[in-house]
Amino acid sequence: MLPRPRRGDPLWIWLLHGWDVFSWAIIGLLTLTTLLGDVPAGDRYGSLALLAVLALGYAAVRRGHGNTVRLASGYLVVLIVVVGLLSWLRDGFGVLYTVTLSQFVIFANTPRSAIVHSGLGALAITLGGSLRQGWSVDSLATNATSSVAVYAVGVVMALVTPRAVAARDERVRLRSRLADAEEQLTEAQKRQGAAEERERIAREIHDTLAQGFASIVVLAEAARAGLAAEPEKSAQQLQSIERTARENLAEARVLVGAAPRSGVAAGSVATTLRRTLDRFAEDTGLAVEAELPDVHCDQPTRIALLRCTQESLANVRKHAEASTVGVVLAAGPEGVELEITDDGKGFVPGTVGRGAAGGREGTVPDGAVPDGGFGLDGMRRRLAEFGGELSVTSSPGDGTRILITVPAAGPTADGTLPDGAPAGTSTDGTCTTGIATDGQV
Repeated sequence: MLPRPRRGDPLWIWLLHGWDVFSWAIIGLLTLTTLLGDVPAGDRYGSLALLAVLALGYAAVRRGHGNTVRLASGYLVVLIVVVGLLSWLRDGFGVLYTVTLSQFVIFANTPRSAIVHSGLGALAITLGGSLRQGWSVDSLATNATSSVAVYAVGVVMALVTPRAVAARDERVRLRSRLADAEEQLTEAQKRQGAAEERERIAREIHDTLAQGFASIVVLAEAARAGLAAEPEKSAQQLQSIERTARENLAEARVLVGAAPRSGVAAGSVATTLRRTLDRFAEDTGLAVEAELPDVHCDQPTRIALLRCTQESLANVRKHAEASTVGVVLAAGPEGVELEITDDGKGFVPGTVGRGAAGGREGTVPDGAVPDGGFGLDGMRRRLAEFGGELSVTSSPGDGTRILITVPAAGPTADGTLPDGAPAGTSTDGTCTTGIATDGQV
């Protein structure tokens, strides 16, 4: 049995059920004319009884209690008998076959069943009309011709309807698959977002807390070794340990959301880098040569340059065995460039992993993930977020050169470069929370 149409069903299904509703409007009209018209009592009561049986059968099928397939098949048998008897009982009532033609398709279980039942209906009204008019070849031929014409329409309906139903079911399946795909996509996006957030947090921890703790360890070892022989230097190293610990505490608060996100004030990148280099020279005793002009850039660029500088200096401290570090900041038409060089022992780029002897932390081929760390790969990922690039040049015995290139940011409506510095940053290059670029929190 064809269920009632739903939203999104083909037009043919709606028309078929609309025809069914229309048929009952016609049946109601025939019932009214029978009640009010000048009809012999026998024909009147017989017609009303048959129409009542038909209405009760239709209601039983639509209520759908029990085996709906059997109920529908039984109703079609009742429909065939009723239209046949009415065509025999009343003149012109053979039109009920045409009016109820849609029901043979709606209540049939298969196209074959619809064709067979509608054929039996055509036969019933042919025999009923012929018997009412008087049995003759002419009356039989006349009634058969009209019945066959209507039956042909029923056959077309029975053949077209399954295709429309199949198209509807296919659309339902496609919608279901689309909904499943959208749900899977949403879950994948959530997982990807979570993975990206974990990676971002891991990178921030590596660039801030991990580097700070590594610095604390180195300074603590040096202070302990020189505590008796060089108490003044050890005291200075203890002060550096305290400053670094405070900075790590501030960064930890930022990472857990207990403080505004760290940043660098507008136009302060040169000052920030200078203070970072001074701290590095103070802690390591290495000579630092820097050219840091007043370069203005947006907030993400300043943070990226600072983080990359910190990572590069950490690698120099741990692996390069250098005596001099050079840092050059420059602004050109294509963007901002930061070059960091050292005269250390160098390495072969792409062949040394994290912690290998003679190498720099995280030195791997472009795009690869360093063994157990974030190092140069983390720098590449950070720069790639806004179109920046990282170039590493080195060879054993010739030191290392790191070149950071960041595309220029466009000016804002008032002609200045975008800043975006968050609340909590000051105008002298220091931060009130997060990284303390001057060594204080």
